[in-house]
Formats: sequence, C-alpha cells, structure tokens
Amino acid sequence: MLGLDKNASADQIKDAYRKMALKWHPDRWVNGTDAEKKTAEEKFKEASEAYSVLSDPDKKAKYDQFGFAGVDGQAGPDFSGGFGNLNDILNDLFGGGFGGFGGFGNFGFGGSSSGRTGTRVPRGRDIRTRVRLTLEEINKGCEKEVTLTRNIACPDCGGKGTKNASDVKTCPDCNGTGQVQRYANTLFGRTVTYTTCSRCGGEGKIVTNPCHTCSGSGLVRKQQTVKVKIPAGVENGMQLTVRGEGHAAPRGGINGDLLVVIEEIENPDIKREGNNLFYSKIISVTDAMLGTEISVPCLDGGYKVKIEPGTQSGTVLRLKGKGLPSVNGYGSGRGDMYVKILVWIPRKLSKSEKDMFQSIRQNPSFTPDLNRDDRNLFEKEKNIF
Repeated sequence: MLGLDKNASADQIKDAYRKMALKWHPDRWVNGTDAEKKTAEEKFKEASEAYSVLSDPDKKAKYDQFGFAGVDGQAGPDFSGGFGNLNDILNDLFGGGFGGFGGFGNFGFGGSSSGRTGTRVPRGRDIRTRVRLTLEEINKGCEKEVTLTRNIACPDCGGKGTKNASDVKTCPDCNGTGQVQRYANTLFGRTVTYTTCSRCGGEGKIVTNPCHTCSGSGLVRKQQTVKVKIPAGVENGMQLTVRGEGHAAPRGGINGDLLVVIEEIENPDIKREGNNLFYSKIISVTDAMLGTEISVPCLDGGYKVKIEPGTQSGTVLRLKGKGLPSVNGYGSGRGDMYVKILVWIPRKLSKSEKDMFQSIRQNPSFTPDLNRDDRNLFEKEKNIF
C-alpha cells in the first residue's frame, strides 16, 4: 500500500505514510461523490494499517520473514472510534495536524468532525445549468437570470419533515450515530469499517409522523429564478460556482451549489482566440491603391482605422487593447483586435475600364517591385499552401 521495498528505513516509511495520509484524508474528499468518499476511507485505512505494522520493529520483522502470515491475527490500528484512536500516531507524525484540516484527535467522514457519535450533516445536490452569452456580454460582464426547478425547505414543516419536534426520533439501527459498523479480519488484524446508515441516510434521526406536504423529506420542489453575475472575459465551457443556490438539504442541512456553464454564442464576423479577437475586412482594389478609412466593429463600438495607400491583400492591422479582458483581472490583461485586410479584384470590366488599365499596364508603378515589408507579407501568404 505504501509502495516501499523491504529495506525501507523508518524515515522512508514515515514519509510514505505521510504522503498517503495527506492524499486520502477524508476531509479532502468531503465534497466528492459517495464513491470517492468510500474509496478515500478505504485507502486511508489501508495506509494506516500498513504503517501500524511497518513502523513497529517487531511486526515489521515478522512481516519481512513470513509476509502477511506473520502479522495475520495481530492487533492492527483500532478504527472503532471513527479513527480517533489513531490520534497518537498521526499527531506524532504530523505534529498535531496539517494544512487546513485541523488536528487528528477526532474526525469522521462526510464533512463531520464529531468522531464516533457524530452524524453526517446532509448536503443538497448541486444543480448544473448553461448560460448563453454574446461577445458583447462577455466583454463587459453581465447579470443573467436563471430559472430553476429545485428542492427547497418545506414551508409547512420548516424543512424538519414533521410539524412536531417530538416526532423526530433517534434512528434505532445506528443509535443516532448515522453510521453502522462492519467488522472484518484483514491481513493486518481485525478492523471496523463504518458505513452510512441506510435507514436514516446518515442523519441519525428518523421521522415517525411525517409531514403530509413533503412526506417527511423536509423538501418540496419549486421553480425559482436566480440572478447570476457573470464576470467579464469568461470563455466557452468555463464553469462558475454560485454557492448555496443548488438543491436544499433536509432538516437544516447545507444547500448544494449552482454550477453555471458558459456557452459562447458564435459571432458571424468576429472570431475569438483567448483574449484576442480577429476580424476580416474586404476593400476594393482602388481603395487599396489610393488608401481609405474603414470602420471596424469593435465590442465597445465602431472604431475608425486608416488604410494606407498601397496596402496589400493579407495585411494585418493590430488594434491594441480592443480585445477581451482577463477574467477577474487575472492573466495578461486585455487582449487585442487583429484586422486582416482582403483586397477584392473585379471579375468583369467595361471596355472603357479595360482601355484605362491597358494604358497603365506597362507603367513602372504596376510592375511588382517588392520592398521588405511586401516580401515578408507575400512569403507568409505563400506558406498557407
């Protein structure tokens, strides 16, 4: 379990266990799925059992000599107190606690730190929804109203599941602990596994005279509207979390969260890449030769751009700071707008137009003579192929 070889030193054993304990500590998985919580609980127990053997010189010697058979049946770490009896080992190893998870004196699972008799605080389920945004809304940030059908506390019983407090009884299956015990003989001795009580769902209480409105669940479904603030600069697929706006939990538990997934509405003219925007503008050949002024549809309004005489097709102009901002100010700041100029060549000319162009066809001004900028531009265009 600890991934150590036979000759591992005491410090190596302690370091390996520390890493596993940090990884699988149940408080790290309090917001995980039931399957993830169960896996964390089992992995943490396995690591603790392995450490209890390998850190004991006598047990380790028997294990090295006889393998699992040498320690089978010997007392392993006692988990009957919700891991509370690991206090000495863990506090010695971690110095009384680690990170933001507090000390190891007494902890349980599912977010409860009440130890052996602690009941699991119920938490409502999260709700996931989508919000569609235009680039203009993403540029400035906005507030959207989201309509949800969610569980709320029953108005008739106040979410308790019954109108009379005396009708809430201690669960007879788990005696109010919210957990049931399962004993097992493992390779490292006899252990006790705690699982959530199926009768009370880990709450430790049952309702004997349920509310007629909610049938004792403490919850009713209702359609409600929630206002969600969208920060500027969000991207397609990004998920925002609105705390406490998910489903309510029964009997005064913790509400779930509202998970808002951003869906960006495609703009037919402007393309996005990160915080930068890209726009293509088609101009006539005469405007390219003589120069002109064009309007670029930036997200904060039209922006006038001067086209110099002799502008080649494929020229890219950069409008600094005309892109999108970074979310909540993080990142490299506001992006840029890139405008690509495309020159349109007429397919048909009148006789007089043809005569005019024939007369100037041999003029030096119409003979390609690439300067450095033009040469670099055309090389880039050639590389497209």
